[in-house]
Amino acid sequence: MSDAFLTLAQLDEGLTCFVIPRRREDGSHNGLQLQRLKDKCGNRANASSEVMLIDAQGQRLGEPGRGITTIIEMVHQTRLDAATAPVALMRQALVEALHHCQQRHAFGQPLARQPLMQQVLADLALEVEAGIALCLRIARQFDDAVADDEARPLARLAPAIAKYWHNRRSPGLLAEAMECLGGNGYIEEHLMARLYREAPVNAIWEGSGNVLCLDVLRTLARYPQAGEALMAELSAAGGQHHEYDTALAAFEHSRLLQEPEEAQARQLVQSLAVLWQAALLIQHAPQPVADAFCATRLSGGIPGASGVSGLPRGMSSAQILSRVLP
Repeated sequence: MSDAFLTLAQLDEGLTCFVIPRRREDGSHNGLQLQRLKDKCGNRANASSEVMLIDAQGQRLGEPGRGITTIIEMVHQTRLDAATAPVALMRQALVEALHHCQQRHAFGQPLARQPLMQQVLADLALEVEAGIALCLRIARQFDDAVADDEARPLARLAPAIAKYWHNRRSPGLLAEAMECLGGNGYIEEHLMARLYREAPVNAIWEGSGNVLCLDVLRTLARYPQAGEALMAELSAAGGQHHEYDTALAAFEHSRLLQEPEEAQARQLVQSLAVLWQAALLIQHAPQPVADAFCATRLSGGIPGASGVSGLPRGMSSAQILSRVLP
């Protein structure tokens, strides 16, 4: 579906990157022969295929034998998309669920006004707001890295962290949002079914979960200043929330960042993602949002994921939900 494609091919020097246009300069077809279109679980409007190149013309991109290094530069850019897309899906699902619950009446009042449903919706809203905050922060880091060499290490590290965590959270949130709609959410006529099928794909594109976590380890080893910059940002949010301070201290005590091991790579990336989200909400979100996020995601000083069990006593779900829809 694109006008040009990046592909890898073997030269005498090793695996090399090439740009293959869809059409030649004279407008004729460039020898891309589709063997079949793949029948995917979701993402159906974006065609994927098995392809053969027959007498196709292309141009080398980058140095011979350095194809992986060259194509990774493209992957680094598109990882920002794959980190943002699941948050967009979660946001859409939240809006659909909240709209439905505002209109659907049961037991004499709208679902959105019933305490237990409010707890579920508020938890979904917390996840979405945290994801949006992290995506915007990373996008700003990308912009800063264009002109500031010192910003580049963190810009290199950040997309893998966000892509890993947002795609871990997206399928579960979509399932919870679908349940808010009941049977209507499970039929193909409703948008929710399409969102649910779409949720897993961004975790696979541009590196699966293990690939991302290993890439984080490689980036930290190659650019230690990336980890230092992130820890400085996490530390800057300290002193404002007890549960955050406790979780950050526990993370530092674990030495996951100082002495990273492959077997603990997922735990490292998850901890960095949740702590970064919490730090951003503490600094930029209203206090009820930051308080609720820290209470549900940093329980016991361990960064993690909520089980949609609800907010602690005394916290208002209405204040959180008011930021989603008027």
